[in-house]
Amino acid sequence: MTVEDDVLRLLDDVLGLAGRTRGFTADTPLLGALPELDSMAVVGLLTALEERFGLSIADDEIDASLFATVGSFTRFVQARLDA
Repeated sequence: MTVEDDVLRLLDDVLGLAGRTRGFTADTPLLGALPELDSMAVVGLLTALEERFGLSIADDEIDASLFATVGSFTRFVQARLDA
């Protein structure tokens, strides 16, 4: 299981995408492309990340570019896990 697999599962679970993430790639756009990904969903994703991966994410680490694509979101998670 890769970090991207975990991220896709997290997106599917938190956003209620009913398996749609199976067709996602690193280039799949997120913010602005998925109506399910609104400001409240961002908070839910960050909370789920903290719980699932044991991360602590500060507010100043978060900006829209993090949620631009599956790849950008996965790279953020991987960098936090490597830190």
